[in-house]
Amino acid sequence: MKAAGTLLTFGILFGGTLGGPWSAWMPQTIVAFEGTCVAIPCRFDYPDELRPSAVHGIWYFNSPYPRNYPPVVYKSRTSIVHESFQGRTRLLGDLQARNCTLQLGRLSPELAGKYFFRGDLGGYNQYTYSEHSNLEIINKPTIVPPAAVVVGTEAELRCVVPDNCPTMKPVVSWLHHEVLEEQAVFGQLEEESGTWSQVSLLKFRPSRENDGHELGCQVTYPNTTFLFEAFATLDVKYVPRILQVNSSLEITEGSHVVLACVVDSNPLALLAWFKEEAVLREEPSTNLTLELDNVTHAHDGIYTCVAENVYGRVNRSLALTIMYAPRKPSVNSSVVAVEGEPVTILCTTESNPEPIITIFKEKQIVATVVYESELLLEIPAVTHEDDGEYWCVAENQYGQRGSAFNLTVEFAPIILVESKCTAARDTVQCVCAVLANPEPVISFELPTRNVTVNETDQEFVYSQKTGYTVTSILTLRGEPDSQLFIVCSARNLYGTKNQQLQFHHSNNLMWAKVGPVGAVVAFAILIAAVCYVSQTRKKKNVNENSSFVQLEHPPVAYSGEYRPPGALDKSEYERRLASDKHLLNKPEGSLDLNMDYANIDFTKLATKDSYTLTEELAEYAEIRVK
Repeated sequence: MKAAGTLLTFGILFGGTLGGPWSAWMPQTIVAFEGTCVAIPCRFDYPDELRPSAVHGIWYFNSPYPRNYPPVVYKSRTSIVHESFQGRTRLLGDLQARNCTLQLGRLSPELAGKYFFRGDLGGYNQYTYSEHSNLEIINKPTIVPPAAVVVGTEAELRCVVPDNCPTMKPVVSWLHHEVLEEQAVFGQLEEESGTWSQVSLLKFRPSRENDGHELGCQVTYPNTTFLFEAFATLDVKYVPRILQVNSSLEITEGSHVVLACVVDSNPLALLAWFKEEAVLREEPSTNLTLELDNVTHAHDGIYTCVAENVYGRVNRSLALTIMYAPRKPSVNSSVVAVEGEPVTILCTTESNPEPIITIFKEKQIVATVVYESELLLEIPAVTHEDDGEYWCVAENQYGQRGSAFNLTVEFAPIILVESKCTAARDTVQCVCAVLANPEPVISFELPTRNVTVNETDQEFVYSQKTGYTVTSILTLRGEPDSQLFIVCSARNLYGTKNQQLQFHHSNNLMWAKVGPVGAVVAFAILIAAVCYVSQTRKKKNVNENSSFVQLEHPPVAYSGEYRPPGALDKSEYERRLASDKHLLNKPEGSLDLNMDYANIDFTKLATKDSYTLTEELAEYAEIRVK
């Protein structure tokens, strides 16, 4: 009675809705383990008006048509069945109650297929129902993973075991699940389309380390040796993880660099190398390298490896530092300044590491700075001594570079100490050395005679220039008298400088050799000569209506800065010059400063009554002590 109740319950549980007077219901698919049993639930119907006295049934295998002679699985009228089903089948249902449930035992792979039921109500009332059930025979349970197993998110695995045999109950357990975090196992019975399954649920929180871990589901049956197992490998999804990337690098310019980025991710990540915001290379991979050939300082910067998939994005950065020698220093330009003005000179360069910058002038250090990229040279008030060529030199352990620049100082004339006059026995030579920028105009002035001579008077003055130094040399023939003094005057646009030149006699010892008597005699002769000259000039002024003679290219010029007592003023001098313009065309050769000692030579005058610079200068040097 207990078995009958179980079967009745089984049949009711697996019953379905019938579709008409000649219809049947059974699960389209039913699954069972090889070697176990399975009960195919079945119900059928027929018209009520038939009211048969007995109801019989037949189960066919793989074909519903008797004329095809399909294998007979079960037949209620007789025990004759196909040899494949001998001793393996029995009817669990009550055909009178329209229940055609069939049990198959000792399942083997060849029994998998379609099963059809045919109702036999007697006479011609026999009908093969088109509805059928497909039996699948398996040898392992089914593990159903979730759609995605993501790190940090609870996951659930299902192990599904068919439970369609009323006489054998499966026992389900999990294998290798002990390493899982927060793992738990739950069991439940599920029905779907008239078939039943034991479902074991394994819940856990996956980690990155669980990716690739193998889990197993095991099914056993009590009091049997049956053992069925299935295994599944966890496919854990996670945000990319950068396993390896270069550390920050310091390399010399011109080197070859390889940057490598190794990433672990699931699914595969898109890797990219960035420099600042620019993408240098990208592709889906687990290992992405970036090669840089012949690097320059332009490659210096921050490089970032970025890995990204649907679950997240990570990055790792490194600094690539290019070490290189200083570039050619840049100076704000050559400078021109006026003496006394402030001057600022900026020298800049690029290098790595920062250089030592030094400014030199004539191999002397003017300014220096350590580990800076620029050097500022400030001169509060520039002088002419600051003028010259400078070098800005930048140096580090990788090399040295330098740039030259000029500081030009413009300044008023400076008469140098070597300026002087030297008197020999018959020659006076005056040297005026002037330092100035721009080049000065140099003239020699004889104040006692209102005479000025410059380099345009090439007969008397010779000039030469070396750098900013201009040297003018005045040469006079004959010995000077005691009243002669000469002034050097130099001027440019920044000022004028006048300086009386000191005399240095080359025959200073002569008087000591002559003795006191000789000195008295010489002095008397000098007085006589001066008187003679004076009388001669008076005669000229009385007897002649002539004045000074002006040459076409005069070697002398009027100077208003000095005028001894009794000298002509400028208006009188110009008046006399105007009256004597007819003498301007006199040949230059008529002038001659070569005179005999202690004699005045009038034969070399331009005209009989003319008075020239040659004569006037000669009055200082025409006395010779004999």
